[in-house]
Amino acid sequence: MSSQRYPGKVLYKINGKPLLHYLLTSLKKCKNADQIVIATSIDSKDDFIEAFCIENGVTCFRRDLEDVAKRMLKAAKTVKADAFVRINGDSPLLDPRVVEQAISIYQNGNYDLVTNTFPRSFPVGQSVEVIKTSTFELAYQKMTKSDEFEHITKYFYNHSDDYKIYNFKNNINLSHYRLVVDTLEDMDRFEQIINSMDKPHTDYCMNDIIALYPMSSAN
Repeated sequence: MSSQRYPGKVLYKINGKPLLHYLLTSLKKCKNADQIVIATSIDSKDDFIEAFCIENGVTCFRRDLEDVAKRMLKAAKTVKADAFVRINGDSPLLDPRVVEQAISIYQNGNYDLVTNTFPRSFPVGQSVEVIKTSTFELAYQKMTKSDEFEHITKYFYNHSDDYKIYNFKNNINLSHYRLVVDTLEDMDRFEQIINSMDKPHTDYCMNDIIALYPMSSAN
């Protein structure tokens, strides 16, 4: 809730529903994910996120505001996850099929990290990273920079030769599209896309959403 660029964005309502609702309902469509955990901070502003979790019956895990890496590690270990999928709360239109693809690759391979951002070919806001918990725990002990604690996979990308990283790509490079909500302009774009839909947003795959992308926003 204390985002510097857009405070309160994850609970900002479009058509009476907060951003987290759009993301949560999409993630519930994932067939190969065991559990959804919203990992937020102990900052009092995030009491509203905990209230959202209680209202929607989803597990809420709260730890330090600044050390996101430790928060994620503790959350994964608390639910005894051998691996966890890192998804950002400001990606309300994330396609659950992309999440399923990442999990399937991880389950059928031998990787420390499965990602679609190294390099990126999916739209911003369709980022998925599956991380082996035991590997992440060891990597956390080596993190020293503030941006590594905030952007929790940055250490892996900075030391990619030390890890088994698999990057899956989209068949078309769509990395210039923004389906993330990080600014007022992003929120306006998201609202335009939602209002262009004549079915529930969970019925739209990533390519369907790109087809609704406002032309004024396309690069």
